[in-house]
Amino acid sequence: MSEQPSDVPSQQPEGEKPQPAQPALEMGAAWLRGDGESHDVVMSSRVRLARNLAGRPFATKATRRDRVETMQVCRDCVMNAALAEKMIWVDIHGSPALERQLLVERHLISKNHGKGRGANPNEDPRGVAISVPDERLAIMVNEEDHLRLQAIRSGLALGDAWNDIDAIDDKIEAKLTYAFSSKFGYLTACPTNVGTGLRMSVMLHLPGLRLTGEIEKVKRAATDMALAVRGFYGEGSEPVGDLFQISNQATLGKSEAQVLHELERQIVPRVVEYERLSRRELLAKRRVGLDDQIWRAWGLLVCARLLTTEEAMGALSLVRLGVSMGLLRSAGPGAEGPTMRVINQLMLLVQPAHLQRAVGRELDQEQRRAARATLVRTKLTRPRIA
Repeated sequence: MSEQPSDVPSQQPEGEKPQPAQPALEMGAAWLRGDGESHDVVMSSRVRLARNLAGRPFATKATRRDRVETMQVCRDCVMNAALAEKMIWVDIHGSPALERQLLVERHLISKNHGKGRGANPNEDPRGVAISVPDERLAIMVNEEDHLRLQAIRSGLALGDAWNDIDAIDDKIEAKLTYAFSSKFGYLTACPTNVGTGLRMSVMLHLPGLRLTGEIEKVKRAATDMALAVRGFYGEGSEPVGDLFQISNQATLGKSEAQVLHELERQIVPRVVEYERLSRRELLAKRRVGLDDQIWRAWGLLVCARLLTTEEAMGALSLVRLGVSMGLLRSAGPGAEGPTMRVINQLMLLVQPAHLQRAVGRELDQEQRRAARATLVRTKLTRPRIA
């Protein structure tokens, strides 16, 4: 065993030791349940807060020793603050690449947090605290900011997610002093987060708008309202499976209550209604074509022997549309057809890291295509117990 560098703590905080990420692949996280307000369109709601410790250099300017010390302080606080019934800590820098990617796919850490910084990211001190088994709470340490607090819920539930994270923030702030300016608010590594440090986002499933050719109009309208429109994995990612993330961009000059009200009660409901109108239009004017696309997607999922991630996500998107519109009730071994929860879970399980975790070993691209097809086929055709 190699000797640890002198600036890395040789022992873990008393009473809490890092554990490998062990998400419940079969049951899935709480945000995949397929319930909550407007769950036919809104897959999940997420609230994030960016926070930094007073008197410490921002993570982007910190030395490795600074980052080690910051991680120790934040980890001790988070793991001893009774933030959830059960929390686990994962040392990201000490986790295999596959485990890091799995956490990215579960939206528990960002892509940048998984990659790390510097020439040797495996030695870049960083971690995440996760509430288990629901995974509603995740706290990244040493990402772009010292702390990134996240709460996530199923359906349109930004208010509930905000209440969760606001309470968590208060508990942490009672133990740690945040970098704060009476003029600018909470200070962050990126100027666009200064102020509240708040990012509220929803994951929207918008196949109707895509099929009717209206999706670009919605994206332009969102941009005009100073909203960010991103893909499945957030910043820098492309939409897959007709899944789009919409979030606020302004964090300075608007209160948390204003951002919450605008998104949850004005903007998102309007997008939801546009999507539902598109679905009704497809049903009224293009029923045969719609049925054909949905059933072809079902046929691909239950018959294919090779599936890429993109193929699987595209087909699952159409099947999810069929489930939400009641067009697939006779599919599968039961008369009720597939459930929203099963489809949501599959959208995660077909991702590369989840797939390899389910199989129990690393796979090359061709092996993943075969394993993905087998996994999807098995999940959708096996008998379900009521």
